[in-house]
Amino acid sequence: MRATLAALLPLALIACESGETPPAADTQRAGERLTIERLYGSPDLTGPTARVVRFSPDGSRISFLRAREDDRTVQDLWAMDVETGRSYVLVDARQLAPEERELTEAEIQYRERARITATGVVSYDWDQAGDAVLVPLDGDVFYVNVETGEARRLTETEEFETDAKVSPRGGYVSFIREQNLWVHDLATGEERALTTEGGGAISWGMAEFVAQEEMSRYTGYWWSPDDSRIAVARVDENPVMVVERFGISAEGVSVSEQRYPRAGTSNAIVTLHVIDLATGEVVDMDLGSETDIYLNRVNWSRSGGTLWVQRQNRAQTQWDLLALDPTTGTEYATRRITETADTWINLDHDLHPLSGGGLIYLSEQSGFRHIRRVHADGSAMDITSGNWVVDGIAGIDEDSGTIWFTGWMETPLERHLYSVSFDGAVPERVTQGNGRWSASVGSGGSGFIGTYSDVETPPHTALYAMDGTRIAWVEENPLNDAHPYAPYLARHVSPEYGTLTAADGETDLHWQIYRPDHCTASTPCPAIVQVYGGPGVQTVHRSWQSLRDQMLVQSGYVLFKVDNRGSTNRGHAFEAALHLRMGILEVEDQLAGLDWLQARDFVDADRVGLWGWSYGGYMTLMTTLQAPGRFAAGIAGAPVTDWALYDTHYTERFMSTPQENAEGYEAGSVFAHLDGYETPLLIIHGMADDNVTFDHSTRLFAELQERGELFEMMTYPGQRHGIRPPPLQIHLLKTQMAFFERHLRE
Repeated sequence: MRATLAALLPLALIACESGETPPAADTQRAGERLTIERLYGSPDLTGPTARVVRFSPDGSRISFLRAREDDRTVQDLWAMDVETGRSYVLVDARQLAPEERELTEAEIQYRERARITATGVVSYDWDQAGDAVLVPLDGDVFYVNVETGEARRLTETEEFETDAKVSPRGGYVSFIREQNLWVHDLATGEERALTTEGGGAISWGMAEFVAQEEMSRYTGYWWSPDDSRIAVARVDENPVMVVERFGISAEGVSVSEQRYPRAGTSNAIVTLHVIDLATGEVVDMDLGSETDIYLNRVNWSRSGGTLWVQRQNRAQTQWDLLALDPTTGTEYATRRITETADTWINLDHDLHPLSGGGLIYLSEQSGFRHIRRVHADGSAMDITSGNWVVDGIAGIDEDSGTIWFTGWMETPLERHLYSVSFDGAVPERVTQGNGRWSASVGSGGSGFIGTYSDVETPPHTALYAMDGTRIAWVEENPLNDAHPYAPYLARHVSPEYGTLTAADGETDLHWQIYRPDHCTASTPCPAIVQVYGGPGVQTVHRSWQSLRDQMLVQSGYVLFKVDNRGSTNRGHAFEAALHLRMGILEVEDQLAGLDWLQARDFVDADRVGLWGWSYGGYMTLMTTLQAPGRFAAGIAGAPVTDWALYDTHYTERFMSTPQENAEGYEAGSVFAHLDGYETPLLIIHGMADDNVTFDHSTRLFAELQERGELFEMMTYPGQRHGIRPPPLQIHLLKTQMAFFERHLRE
C-alpha cells in the first residue's frame, strides 16, 4: 500500500447513471458535456503523454512509452532524435506481437505491484552503447536495433521470461525464467541458467511480495559494472503463511495459495550472493547474524570492488548501509553507515556511488529528506538542509561538482528542479511555473528531460538546457482545438487551494476544492470529500488533475480534498504523527476539514458524502463509524478493515506488531467501532485482490449482517486491487454515482 496506490484510485464519482450532467449542474458554460464512456475511451483525454522517458546512453536519443491513439490501453516505444527533433515509433507493440500471450500469475502480480495498467511495451532497457533496446513482450525478450528497427527474438519458449536486463557492458541479456536467473550471451547466442534451485517456495533473482509491494524493489539481481559478476537474492518463502486467495470469475472459481506475510507473522528468508559468470562460483554475502531483516537495495560501486547493501531491521527503526567485499562476502565494517529513528525509516531510490569511492544519498535524520555526501574515508556532510523536502536526485556531475534534484522549497504543492554544488551552497531553482515537474538530467549535465503540468496544463515533455531553456519538444501535448479534451474544455473547472487548521489546533493542512459555477449561497450544492489519508500519499497538489474529477463537478457536486497529518511531503514528523495509532488522528483531521467545508455557504451541509480506495476505503469506514451522522453517505473501495490482516513491512512500519501493540491494533480496527454504524455505506472489492485481500471485506460483510445492519456492496469477479478493464471502470463509476445520487440528492 505505497504512495503509488493513489494512481489506482478512481478519483471522482458520477452523479447520474447515464453519465449526463443533471439539470442542477447545468451552467452557462458552453461546450460538450463529458460522459463516462468518453472518459474511458480512446484517445486518452489527457492527450499524448510520454512515460518512462530516458536518454539513450550516448545521449543521441530520447526514448519514451506512448499510448496508442486507437487504444489507450496499449503502449508503443517511441524515440526522438536529439539533433533533429524527429520523433518516431521504435517498437510497434502490435506489429511485434499481434496477439500477446496470456500473462502468467507471476507477471500479473508484478504488474499489479508496479502499478502497470497498460499492455504492449510496458518496460525497456538500453544497451550501454546506445545501439539497441531490450523489450520484453509477449512473454519473450526482443533485442531491437535502434538504427534499423530490426528485432531479434532472443527467447521463444513456452515459459514467461521476466525482469530482462542488458548487462552494463552489453555482453549479455539476463532474465528470470521459472524462478531462476538465466543469461544469454549476445555474441554466441548461448543461453544458460546461473541458478537451478528455483521452484516452489524458493526463487533466485526475484523480489518477494513485500519487496515489490512495499519497498518498490521489483528485481532481485544486480550486474557488476564490468559484466563479470551478478549479485543475486535467494528468497525462501517456506516460513511465510499461506493465504488462500479465491480467484472468483464469471466462469468459475480458482484457488491460489499465496504466500502472504501478515503483520506479526514470519517473513521470507532473503539472502544475498555473488555469482562469477566465468567460473560459476557463488560467494555468500554476510548480511549479519540476524536473518529476520529486510534487504532493501543493492548497488555496486563504480569500480566494482564494493557491494553497497541497504538493510533494515524487522521493526524498520534502523537502516544500515553495508559495504561488502564481493569476492569474500565480508564487510568493510569501518565504512558502514547506520541511521535510526524512534518511529520508522522511509526508503528511497537515491543512493549514488561516486568515482572516488564515496557516495551521495538521501537522509531524513534532520526531520526532512535531504542530500548527504559520504567521502571515501567515511566522513560525511549535509549538502542540503532546511524545513523543506528533497523528492529525488535527478542527476550528478562529478566534474563540476553539481547535483540536480527535484523537490520543493517554497510550497509542497509544487515540485521543481534545483541545482546545488557539492559544497552545500544555497540551491538554485532551474524550472519555472506554478505546477509540478519531473526531470532526468543527461550525462555531464548536458541537458534535462522535463515533464511539467499544472491545473490548466496537461503534461508536456521537452528537452531543456540546464538553465531551463527549452531546446525541443518530446511530447508537446498542446491544449488546442485538435486536443482530445478540446470539446470539453469550456466546461472545465479548475480547483482552488488553501489551508485550514488541523484538529491539534496548530498544524496547517492543505486543501483543494472544486466549486461548480451554479453552487452559491442561494443554491447550495451537495459535496463529496475524497480521502486517502495514509502515509506516502499526497492528494493536494498543483498539477493536472484526473479528469474524473471534472465528471464529478459537472455532475453538480462540490469536490473537496484535504491532506491530513500522516500524509507525505511535509517532513517526517508530519507523517509520523500517526505512529502506533492509525485511524485516529487522520479521522480527527478529516473531520476538521468537514467542519470547514460545511461552513461554506455554497455547500449543503446535510448532503456531504465521503469516499476513498484502499487506505482511503479504510478512512471512509473509520471516519463514518467514529463520527456517525456527520456524513450522509460513504463509499469504501478495497478497504483495510483490520491491520492484523495486512502485510508485515507496511503495517509494522507504522504500527509495530499485533503482539507488541495490541491496543493500537484494536483501536485501529474497523470492527472496534461498529457500534457507530449509521451512515449509509457501499463497500466495493475485487474478489481476486492479492494486496488488500478479499477477506477484509467479507469479514465486515459477515459482522454487519450478524448485527442486522443494512449496507450495499459491489464485488468484481477476477479483479484485483485495481479495477482495470475500461468496461469495468465504467461500471464502477456508474455504481458509485448511482449510490451518491440516491443518498445525496433524493
